[in-house]
Amino acid sequence: MTTPHPTVEQAQALIDFERFDQAAALLGRHLAEEPDDIRAWVKIGYCHLNSQRPQQALEASDAALELAPEDLGALLLRADALVRLPGSGAWRAAEPVLREAVRVAPHDWYACAMLADAVWRMSVVRYAQATGATELQHHDLAGLAQEATDLVRGAIRLGPEEVYPLAVALQIANFTGNATEADRLERAILRLDPTHRAALEAQTRKAAAAPGVKAPGAADLYAAGLAAAPDSAAMQDGLDRATYRMLRGIRWLALLGVGLAGAMMDLYAEEGEVPRELPLPLGQRLWYLVPMTAIWIVGALLRYRRRRTGVRLNVRSLLRRAVWARIVVAQAAWAMLCALLIAEVPWTDRLLPQVLFWAGLVPILATIWFDRPKAG
Repeated sequence: MTTPHPTVEQAQALIDFERFDQAAALLGRHLAEEPDDIRAWVKIGYCHLNSQRPQQALEASDAALELAPEDLGALLLRADALVRLPGSGAWRAAEPVLREAVRVAPHDWYACAMLADAVWRMSVVRYAQATGATELQHHDLAGLAQEATDLVRGAIRLGPEEVYPLAVALQIANFTGNATEADRLERAILRLDPTHRAALEAQTRKAAAAPGVKAPGAADLYAAGLAAAPDSAAMQDGLDRATYRMLRGIRWLALLGVGLAGAMMDLYAEEGEVPRELPLPLGQRLWYLVPMTAIWIVGALLRYRRRRTGVRLNVRSLLRRAVWARIVVAQAAWAMLCALLIAEVPWTDRLLPQVLFWAGLVPILATIWFDRPKAG
């Protein structure tokens, strides 16, 4: 292997620090003096690619391939540049380039993985165009993706510690409906890269939807996932939905408070029963506060304090952002106000407590099923 020119090595150091424009300027001066340096063309091409200039990267790959048509680095640069170009035919254009790269270097894991990526994408496109299908059957897709599957398995054997081949295999498994294989691949990806967005979103969603996982547990799972992938919109949406379900839960505590207050006042005594004499003794009215305080401490405060910091922050954020979150909290507060008025005022007649009883129940009962879909 030819020793890289010192200028190319300096440029690589700049690339390692993601100073792509400086590296490109250095390589440009070098290529003006030595236009036959293939490694410099490939390096400057990746500088352009990492600076979101795929057309310039493509031109650099062309210059390198004119010097050495079978250079693996130049072929992969050309393929990478082609798939970054705008337009629907990007992968179609990259496929023959990648086949040439695999022919030149059949043991290169990246070339095999990228070819597998191109093959399964283009095979599905060609199948859909030929049949006019809007939905593909799983058995059709399994046969269709066989070449891509074989290629990606080879890439995984060649690069067992690399994420990209596993990610391509995951895309194929998801598209062909192989849920068991997809789950295995997601776990394998997360062992190598705990922040991989697609795998993390899928595993978190499955864990949150598992039987027995309630809203607080789901919120903790989504908050943990969001800490690893803070830009994930799907994770944020899952956290918002789980948080909203938590907030909906406090309405049941408020309804319990209204029910206990009504029972203490004998508001729903049947005919023939002798209701308690009003007003109720002060001690009995104050005693009502004991079980209600315990219910709110255990059912709301402790559950809230035990949640991850991300969940607690999201509760406040959701109350600012979502109208229905504020509505359910306001309903719970209104119901508890009605319950306290029923229980603590020394009423001499049951008419007004009955009005307060229904005033506390009706707003929640009127919306409790209507807003359920908003919780996900």
